[in-house]
Amino acid sequence: MIAKLKDPSIWGRHLAVAAAYAACYEVVRYFSFPHWMVTAGLRLGCLLLVPRRFWAALVVGEALPIAEKVFLGSPPFGAAWAMIAAIPPMLLCVPGMTLLHRIRPVFNEDGQVNLAMILAAALFCASVTTGLNSAALSVVVMPDGSAPPGVTVPIVLAWILGNYLGALTIAPTVLALYERVTRIRGPLTWSHVLNSPLLREMLCVEGPVLLALLAGVHVIGGDLTAYLRFAMVIPVVALAWRHGWHGAATGGMLASIALAKTAIADRDPSMIPAQVVLALAISTSLLVAASIAARRTHSAESRDPRINAMSR
Repeated sequence: MIAKLKDPSIWGRHLAVAAAYAACYEVVRYFSFPHWMVTAGLRLGCLLLVPRRFWAALVVGEALPIAEKVFLGSPPFGAAWAMIAAIPPMLLCVPGMTLLHRIRPVFNEDGQVNLAMILAAALFCASVTTGLNSAALSVVVMPDGSAPPGVTVPIVLAWILGNYLGALTIAPTVLALYERVTRIRGPLTWSHVLNSPLLREMLCVEGPVLLALLAGVHVIGGDLTAYLRFAMVIPVVALAWRHGWHGAATGGMLASIALAKTAIADRDPSMIPAQVVLALAISTSLLVAASIAARRTHSAESRDPRINAMSR
């Protein structure tokens, strides 16, 4: 064990993982805001797919950019706030994710993605991050001596929904792409990509529909804004109906991006109802589509005479 710790190649791999995660975190943080935390998707995706021996490196990789922002880029909100705000959510997510991996692995025995576990993990990580943010906000001391903002229900809802939708933006889509690539016999080619019915419908159907709805929010707005936001759920359900949970994952990704682009401020309480509906639509579509696919697979296997012949 000691010899392994002294091996430079072991430390080199961990440092490379930490550096890569820190760089990716800086990039996705640039696009994140309370209603759409893409950092949550990066965090969950790594906790699902990166081997556990590298999780400590992930914690370090997340701690560095967070500490830099807290101690160098943010106003001084007090020592208590700084100590809490500098805690990387990855550190608090690791124990729960370890337990989830032991109870329900990412992949079932038949090789299918365990989407119930993915959704539970997304909700758990979103709750942990929201709790950490709430704790930091509760001890804020304003530099000018004014009253600090309180931890209110709209703020908590924005955080938990933003982290949950941010997680669903990345993690299910990455797993869907992984499953599709592993099904291909031989190397992945441009022919596989260009001939994908799901990609064509995303580009030719869902993409234009979401762009039209997004344009309607910014051009017309007013009382129609809420209805246009709710309508962004329709392409998610349609793709799930046509392409199963892969369609739900990729459709949910695009719908989450489009909904995030309708925000008029970093904290826009009017977005919360649409976020709730979209989160429920994506989660339900993923679970229902995966359940249907599992039943079809089981039915096909039960009709296979080779399997029946081996049954005793």
